[in-house]
Amino acid sequence: MAQIIAIVNQKGGVGKTTTAVNLTAALAATGARVLLCDFDPQANATSGLGVDKRKAPYASYDLILDGVSAEKAVIHTDYGDVIPSGAELAGATVELIGVDKREYQLKNALEPLRAAYDYIFIDCPPSLELLTLNALCAADSVLIPVQCEYYALEGLSDLMGTLRAIKRRLNPKISVFGVLLTMYDGRTNFSNQVAQEVRRHFPGKVYANAIPRNVRLAEAPSHGLPVIAYDRSSRGAVAYLAVAEEIRRKDGSL
Repeated sequence: MAQIIAIVNQKGGVGKTTTAVNLTAALAATGARVLLCDFDPQANATSGLGVDKRKAPYASYDLILDGVSAEKAVIHTDYGDVIPSGAELAGATVELIGVDKREYQLKNALEPLRAAYDYIFIDCPPSLELLTLNALCAADSVLIPVQCEYYALEGLSDLMGTLRAIKRRLNPKISVFGVLLTMYDGRTNFSNQVAQEVRRHFPGKVYANAIPRNVRLAEAPSHGLPVIAYDRSSRGAVAYLAVAEEIRRKDGSL
């Protein structure tokens, strides 16, 4: 039975979609059954797994507004399964306003898929809006990428306030699945200071392996590939594979 995990951070540019794509592929490489639901209108997670959003018969928009079953929207790739997104999702926030129980549309759509997967990831937009609320109401837990830079902790504080409000009002079971340090440079004191501070705030939740700044990670999406397919020996690929193993060991499935 799948865990549904929202990959979320209200701050943009923290490696959220990079993590969604590459952790999906890395976990799939360990033998896990993984689905990535792209719930960001930019659809970068869709293209990052090599799927052409223009050719997809159904997308996440169709699940929440047209009642299309999630199973019909799933596209199989060599790196895990994906429910694609597209630009039409940008208008969903307005269209959902008049829908009954609008915060739970994604939850209702994804629930029937739980039995088919070990992990279902949701790639969220980089802002708190109705789409992100849907993802947080659908999720059992959140995975938080945190960039190792000055403003990261401020953004993290805002996010935790949001999660507390969601837990109180909409989804009492939601918890923190894990915190992933991204764009880490171990040569600088500053990256190490941020890492120490994040670990102090989230004892036992921060992965031992951090994701380094890596050219191959930046290049891989332009080829429609996760980094483990683009350059498996790169530092970025090795780091995501290590995090995937951490997750599997923590779940007792490796």
